[in-house]
Amino acid sequence: QVQLVESGGGLVQAGGSLRLACAASGRTFSRNGMGWFRQAPGKEREFVATITWTGSITYYADSVRGRFTISRDNAKNTVYLQMNSLKPEDTAIYYCAARFRGGLGLSGSEYDYWGQGTQVTVSS
Repeated sequence: QVQLVESGGGLVQAGGSLRLACAASGRTFSRNGMGWFRQAPGKEREFVATITWTGSITYYADSVRGRFTISRDNAKNTVYLQMNSLKPEDTAIYYCAARFRGGLGLSGSEYDYWGQGTQVTVSS
């Protein structure tokens, strides 16, 4: 089992920044591929970013590429999502997810564990 707890969400003005963190506990974290997803009101959950277990390879949704950065610190069992130049359309609940396999995962179905989510609201 892997338990995931997100933090760092909040209310920010357009153009601002937030840094989300996802703390993992339970079975070994360092070998898991990790991802961030989000779900806006009335919309389906969508992929945001993913990172391999080594942290050497990342991939982003087109809508956030160049503005968001995913990273991880395996010594701290934590994965981060640095969000810059935030837009109102980034408003959503952001979820952290972990997968048994260590590579990238672009679909929610590829993940085995999910956090409870953290709300991000961007005002215009």
